[in-house]
Amino acid sequence: MVINKHFYSWKDVETMCTEIVTTMYTSNYKPDYIVGITRGGNVPATIISNMTGIPCEAIKVSLRDGSILESNCSMAEDAFGIVPYNEQGTYKSRWDPDRRKKILIVDDINDTGATFNWIRNDWMSGCFPHEDNAWASVWGNSVKFAVLTENLASDFHHTNFYAHEVNKAEEDVWLVYPWENVGKYE
Repeated sequence: MVINKHFYSWKDVETMCTEIVTTMYTSNYKPDYIVGITRGGNVPATIISNMTGIPCEAIKVSLRDGSILESNCSMAEDAFGIVPYNEQGTYKSRWDPDRRKKILIVDDINDTGATFNWIRNDWMSGCFPHEDNAWASVWGNSVKFAVLTENLASDFHHTNFYAHEVNKAEEDVWLVYPWENVGKYE
């Protein structure tokens, strides 16, 4: 069986990041910080951060490479607008929509959707369970998702910004980004 491969160049990646930034600003979305998903998302997140001057963080979610997961409730607290414990008497609530930070989560591809779905489920169940109505306003408003390549056959249908699309259900293609197209070191 021959596998169809699509190779991206560094210029392609730069152009795709520029397209994401342009679309992001055209839609009047300016995040407080960007989160790159380790490994594939770190490079485009850093490029987008450098283009915009917006700070960049990282989160480790590697379902393909041995289920390495890093729950990050501090990011969920930012997205949710958590009120510090010592101020909850004043606010009469654990969260305040005015405190919500805008977060752009970036990966190279939304392939199966498992990574983005894991983040959503982790933040909702582990950090602020039983707040479904509040989370409904966080996803897509405060927290948005961006990828270089969107697989239309993915189980995650909430990607806000992308530059290239494929449909792996119709054409199986192996995407190779420039940081993956290097020799092996033994």
